[in-house]
Amino acid sequence: MSSNAKHSKIRNTGILFELLTRQITVDVLNNNKKAQAAEILKEFFNKKTQLGREYELYRVLATENYKSESKANHLVEAVISAREKLNNSQLKREKYNLIKKIKENYNVSDFFMVRIPNYKVNASIFKLFDSTHDINPASKTENLFTVVEHITRKTISSTKKKKAITEGYKKQEKDLRLLAYSILVEKFNKKYSTLGKSQRKLLKEYINNISNTNSLKEFIETETIKVKKELQSHLPKVSDKVTKIKLNEAVNQADALMKGRIVEDKQVVTLMRYYQLVRELENV
Repeated sequence: MSSNAKHSKIRNTGILFELLTRQITVDVLNNNKKAQAAEILKEFFNKKTQLGREYELYRVLATENYKSESKANHLVEAVISAREKLNNSQLKREKYNLIKKIKENYNVSDFFMVRIPNYKVNASIFKLFDSTHDINPASKTENLFTVVEHITRKTISSTKKKKAITEGYKKQEKDLRLLAYSILVEKFNKKYSTLGKSQRKLLKEYINNISNTNSLKEFIETETIKVKKELQSHLPKVSDKVTKIKLNEAVNQADALMKGRIVEDKQVVTLMRYYQLVRELENV
């Protein structure tokens, strides 16, 4: 009798790629010229390595978009079939050497503490690929459903952006670093034509403290209090009753940014929007 296949973040190729890409961003912003993340990424994730080939399979399932559930199921089957053709012993060796290289250059606890978008999907893909050790039909079906649901609900525009991002690691180092930076900028910048000084500062804090959740939380709390005061100072200047009611509501809801032990991405995005609101009020 077999137990359910367990997810291992440290063995998940999709997550390892994401963590390295984000580390490149941190290294660039910190002007860390001795940083090795970009070199590690190029060494282990390329067309010649089993890791590079497996990552491509993760990427397909994470970024493709089909309206048809039937087509999504066929895609998953085709990807799993392609995964079975990889050299598992070589793949294990490459992952071992990759982790060893990461440990030599970074604090492992901090490196793996980063929050990953689509963590559940990546975990489900890992379990589907590792399902040779799992004969539990319920577990396999649940993972399959998670991936299929992800494929059928993802928007095409988001898919194209992800494809552009993931193609970037094949280019030169300069392009790779710029693209890595855009991964974090894109999620905020897509809502605004330009980022203000406060927004850029928040973005930098978010990136630099990606593994230091306490420091980031303190920054968010301090900025939330500051933003609330700024919004309240504008209230007497607002003559329209409806606008004033909405502004009051925004002030009251700002407290939600300070809740929770860990700062989530949505809290950062919300604070970005509050900054934008303050900017608009200042320009009225």
